[in-house]
Formats: sequence, C-alpha cells, structure tokens
Amino acid sequence: MKRRIAREKALQILFSLDNEEYDVTTTIEYSLTEEEHDPFLLDLVQGVVDKKEEIDEKIKQHLVKWSLSRLAVVERTLLRIATYELFYLKDAPESVVINESIEIAHVFGDDKSGKFINGVLSKML
Repeated sequence: MKRRIAREKALQILFSLDNEEYDVTTTIEYSLTEEEHDPFLLDLVQGVVDKKEEIDEKIKQHLVKWSLSRLAVVERTLLRIATYELFYLKDAPESVVINESIEIAHVFGDDKSGKFINGVLSKML
C-alpha cells in the first residue's frame, strides 16, 4: 500500500474513533480488508491512539486563537497523524509529511484546511 493511501485510511479510521467510542481493533477490522492491513497504516493508527495526549499537547502549543476541541475533526485528525509521523516515526522527510497532510486536507477538509494544516505544522518545526 502506498503511504498516501495509508495516511488517508488512517484518517478515516481515526476520524471514526474520534467521533465514537469504538475499540481500535474492532474499528480497524471493520474498516479494512485483509489486504489493506499495511504495517505503516497500522503503526499510524495505533501510534496516534497510544500517544494521543502527548500529540495533542504538541498541537495545542502551536494553535493561535484556537483550541483543539474547536477544530474540525478532519483537521484535528490530520494534525495528529502528521505530528505522530514528524515526532515519533521520523522515517519520512518533514516536507513530505507536511505536503501529504496538505493534499489530504484538500480532499477531505474544506477550502481553508490545507492552509491551516500547513501553518500549524510549519510552526511545530
């Protein structure tokens, strides 16, 4: 599975988890076919779930005039995925992680999501 697709699928799974109190394993099983169980995708999902409090603190430090709870779920989830990748995985260049997050924001978010994501992630670095 290409990393772009893995990031999109991670967004969808984590979006579901953020909106409902689902179990991670059940959500993954429900959301993915057997062929889609990609190690990178599973690492993104489980990593964001495991490090959520730390990730949220990192994001909060770089939000100006926003609280994490006021963010759209898509933007909040994309920021969590990118923050996990940037600070915990470190196996992709920072520019790639940011660009992928912006592109996915354009697909799943609104017109301003990409710019917002870019601003917050750039401040983090």
